[in-house]
This record gives sequence, C-alpha cells and structure tokens, in this order.
Amino acid sequence: MKCQYCEKPATFHITEVLGADGPQVMHLCEEHARTFLSKESPTPAATIAGALAKQLKLGGKPSAETEQKECPVCGISFFEFRNTGRLGCPYDYTHFESELEPLLVNIHDAPRHTGKRPQRAPVSADSQATLIQLRREMEEAVEREDYEQASEIRDRIRDLEASGNRGSDD
Repeated sequence: MKCQYCEKPATFHITEVLGADGPQVMHLCEEHARTFLSKESPTPAATIAGALAKQLKLGGKPSAETEQKECPVCGISFFEFRNTGRLGCPYDYTHFESELEPLLVNIHDAPRHTGKRPQRAPVSADSQATLIQLRREMEEAVEREDYEQASEIRDRIRDLEASGNRGSDD
C-alpha cells in the first residue's frame, strides 16, 4: 500500500475516530507520519501519536543494507518485519539483534525477557530452528510424494519435541 501523500510504501496505518464522522484511516510513509505526529492534537489520539512519534525518533531510518538483511533460517527480511510487525522464527532475535534491541528497550524498558516461560517450549532457539527446518523439509518431501522420507522426518520431529519437553520439565 502506498502513502496517501507520495509514492513511498505506507508503513504507518493510523485510524482516528472523529465522533459522528466515523473512523478516518490514514496510510502514511515514515516521513509523512513524522509530520502528522509532530502536530499538536487535542484529541485522545494525541497520546498514541506521541508514543508513535517517540518510536519514530528512536528507530531512525534503517539503511538499505539493513532493510535487505535476511534471516538464514526462515528467510524473512528486516523490511518484511517492519511492514508486518512479526518475526519468522526465534533465530530472528539473534540475527536482527542490533536492530531489535532499541525497539525492545523502548517497548519493554529492558532488552531481556524476565517473566515466565511456557513449560512445553523447546529448550533453545537452536532446537526450535531445527524443528522449523525439519518441518519445511517434511512439507517438501510430501510435495515430491516421497512419503517414506516424510515419515522419517516426522519421526525425527517427534523425537526432538519429546526430548525438548523432558528437558523443560526438570
């Protein structure tokens, strides 16, 4: 989707509710979002606009090299993450660490997780990355109709998941 004011991709989608007029949706590029968010607004959206403006000042504009940087495990680029707000795999936190740390500090006031973890979660990001890779290989084997290999991969996935569960219950 393109910015309402120029031809750049819209990375900010802002919805304002203006009483009887209903919601107003704006699709803006980073430059026009800065302009919009820097205006003083007496509406309740001002607090949200302030938070977004703070985020824009914090992050700055990533370089073209950063935008094209891709995860070797899942293949997501930093540009895709910025547009969707979702990472592709646990390894992305390591691969995009320098880009994500300022964002995490801004959102959570700390770069590290300090809360509870699910008991059934894999022990490490490496084991989860291995599971993702095996699932991809299994899907490819099924597409090639190599069901014997797919069942072998399925069994390896089950073994990895079972060993991961035992390790987190200790």
